[in-house]
Amino acid sequence: MCTVCGCGDTVTADGKPISHDEAHRLGLAHSHAPAFQPAALPFPHVQAGHHHYGTGAAGVSVPGMTQARLIEVETSILAKNDALAASNRRVLTALGVLALNLVSSPGSGKTTLLCRTIEALGEAPLAVIEGDQQTSADADRIRASGARAIQINTGKGCHLDAAMVGHAVDALRPRPGSYLFIENVGNLVCPAGFDLGEDAKVAILSVTEGEDKPLKYPDMFTAARLAILNKTDLAPHCDVDMDLYEANLRRVNPDIEILRLSARTGEGMAAWLDWLRTRLAEKAA
Repeated sequence: MCTVCGCGDTVTADGKPISHDEAHRLGLAHSHAPAFQPAALPFPHVQAGHHHYGTGAAGVSVPGMTQARLIEVETSILAKNDALAASNRRVLTALGVLALNLVSSPGSGKTTLLCRTIEALGEAPLAVIEGDQQTSADADRIRASGARAIQINTGKGCHLDAAMVGHAVDALRPRPGSYLFIENVGNLVCPAGFDLGEDAKVAILSVTEGEDKPLKYPDMFTAARLAILNKTDLAPHCDVDMDLYEANLRRVNPDIEILRLSARTGEGMAAWLDWLRTRLAEKAA
């Protein structure tokens, strides 16, 4: 496991395997290339106090490597994960399981929202995969809510990958026609680029994080199907512009669905539960 970004082992473009730490040493470190560049941003590499290394097609700059080579290396890095994710997806689709990858910064309220969701869904069959670098605190909270859960500790890893999720699915054996919630490691960067075999990524933003987060971390929000603006009960106390939040989300992803809710007060939870039930019905159709 890479001690720089947490990604797994990789291969070079000629097919020869090397460790990911070695890839970083050789200057082959990758990023998960953004699908979005604001049209208003100028693109010179360096300008008046601004060093911008992600303007090329690869979304990253490494001395001595062309953008084409960087894209080739990243493609190799992600190829193994994508194959395993496809396998996960086939298994979950055959079972009619709706798998959702919950992604966010630390402290956005993912676990609280998930506990409230489990309670509100009542007898609906579901299971949870919890991802954190250390401890089983979140899985313990989920189990206390009445759901089956498996904790994955990634150590220095900054995200879950398809292999980890595949092993957890094997252990959980989710029931046909059930929900599978995957709570990813709190991180707005790497989880955006790793397919786990889910049906959709759900990005959760606390309103206290700042309206500019979708613009600063566009990969996550271009990859997400749904954005949940959580902790709306705090908005009046934090000088938060909710409309600007939504405008910035749609600036990076015009098709993203957006829900406003407070997991603490329950405001907006009905719309979230309706969204879940609709997606599960679509999966069964």
